[in-house]
Amino acid sequence: MSVALVEKTSPVREKPSSGRAAKVFRRNRMLVITTAILAVIVLAVIVLPFFLPSVSATDPVNRLLPPSAAHPLGTDSFGRDVLARLVSGGRASLGLSALITLCAAFTGLVIGLISGFFRAADAVLMRVMDAWMSFPAIILAMALAISLGASIWTELIALTVIFTPFTARVIRSRVLGIAGRAYIGAARVSGMSRWKILVVHVFPNVLPLALVQVVILSAAAMLVDGAMSFLGLGIAPPTPTWGNMIAEGRSYLVQAPWLVIVPGVTIMVCVFLLNLIGSSLRIAVDARARTLSDMQRLRTRRPSGS
Repeated sequence: MSVALVEKTSPVREKPSSGRAAKVFRRNRMLVITTAILAVIVLAVIVLPFFLPSVSATDPVNRLLPPSAAHPLGTDSFGRDVLARLVSGGRASLGLSALITLCAAFTGLVIGLISGFFRAADAVLMRVMDAWMSFPAIILAMALAISLGASIWTELIALTVIFTPFTARVIRSRVLGIAGRAYIGAARVSGMSRWKILVVHVFPNVLPLALVQVVILSAAAMLVDGAMSFLGLGIAPPTPTWGNMIAEGRSYLVQAPWLVIVPGVTIMVCVFLLNLIGSSLRIAVDARARTLSDMQRLRTRRPSGS
């Protein structure tokens, strides 16, 4: 009787998942605005390359031109349109960052679930994760890129390796908290297998936090990707990325500062938007972050004389 009751019951999900996320979107206008701006940027890098000049079209006569009506963001040292290269480079930078984030989030999610729920595996997996995290991220990524050879696949592997431990530890912490809940104990007593409990009851409650981690990781991946492209360890020219555009423009920093400022500001804006979105969404799924946010809100509303 009890076994049938537990197995037929739908997965137990804590209230804070999608409903609270929707509530946060309704209440937080800044979150809506930043999400809309990021969506416009993503849409622009997808659509605009079809309407802009070719990124490989050179014009030595019109090299290093300042921003004008013909070239809104000027031209580079080869006479190529900077706006066209910026938009086209966004495809590579944003696309690769998204792919790195998804790979790191998936592997970190699997490792975190297994490590947090199966204590025997935890001792081994977390020590490996700790060993990975002991190395500076950019140094480890550079070492892997140099040893394997600079390419898009090398960068994907290197950044997936360095970002996986961070996701794994966050997910493991969440799983450890869920594993002690009463409904998990009831499912174990009823005879449900541990793998089924992990998939049916634990995973749905971990997924919202994993989605928030994806947003936060994407900002970090964009920064490291830009640094590796700047150092020549990522996607190589002539394919434009925001990182290698900065590297190409540094030789003309005094003569044509827009070559560095434009891609640099673009990376800064995207990272800022992703961090703001991730922080806001975390409040929807993390009780501790939500409590801290409520306390700060009450503190700001308290009259100065009280």
